[in-house]
Amino acid sequence: MPTLTFTKGHGTGNDFVVFADPDGEIDLTPAQVAALCDRHFGVGADGLLRAVRSRSIPEGAAALDEDAAAEWFMDYRNADGSIAEMCGNGVRVFAKFLLDNELATLDPGDTLPIGTRSGVRDIQRNATGFQADLGRWRLDGTEPLVRARDVPVARPGLGINVGNPHVVVALATDEELDAADLGAAPVIDPAPEHGANVEFVVAAEPLVKDGVGHIRMRVHERGSGETLSCGTGAVAAALATRHWAGEGAPNQWRVDVPGGTVGVRMFPTEDGEHVALSGPAELVYTGTIEV
Repeated sequence: MPTLTFTKGHGTGNDFVVFADPDGEIDLTPAQVAALCDRHFGVGADGLLRAVRSRSIPEGAAALDEDAAAEWFMDYRNADGSIAEMCGNGVRVFAKFLLDNELATLDPGDTLPIGTRSGVRDIQRNATGFQADLGRWRLDGTEPLVRARDVPVARPGLGINVGNPHVVVALATDEELDAADLGAAPVIDPAPEHGANVEFVVAAEPLVKDGVGHIRMRVHERGSGETLSCGTGAVAAALATRHWAGEGAPNQWRVDVPGGTVGVRMFPTEDGEHVALSGPAELVYTGTIEV
């Protein structure tokens, strides 16, 4: 059996198996990815990140068309082996992996473009670790009902796409959020064609302090289950809360997740409003495993 050299990393507890495959020579099956991410029999992770040069993967052509400097492509897989478009925590861990392994450089003030299935994402260093510009976002026009175990009644959700699909649900109290059993996948009615991550959110009291909004969130990620953090989920939760809060709501947010805290910032650009995610990225250990 072939041996894979990997690194274990995480962003606010959202953890990943990361490995370098510059020339696209390692084609893991969904079953192999699931085995690596298995917490009992494998390394254990919420997902897998393959660092492959954009020119070496078919999906990388679109990234290079968008930005010729996007040398590296983040090939992201969920814990069950399924393909996902993007991962906000994962792209920060991916950048940390590239830099620590001298596969890329990123000086203060510079930008590192990374190809993903939802487009090129620009990474910069900041005080908390890294900031990722996740690009434009959109309301997807849906408000499905969401049923979750130990949440007494179905709640309306708000569909938001930030490069991958989310449904955000507001809860009334911290106690209600703590009681929700997210080990089972929430039921979304009507069900999105390709599934969605589901975020449950409680507003802080006060909601806004010193111009910064503050919310608390838990998440069930499609293909992975409940995770300690979801970067794009935190972004979707902040966007949904700003939408519900209405005119005058801030464009900067602090989002507390079980694994820590991330920052979300909305800002105007020539092609529309973008949203950025900032937070830490840590590499825990490197090893080898037979796959």
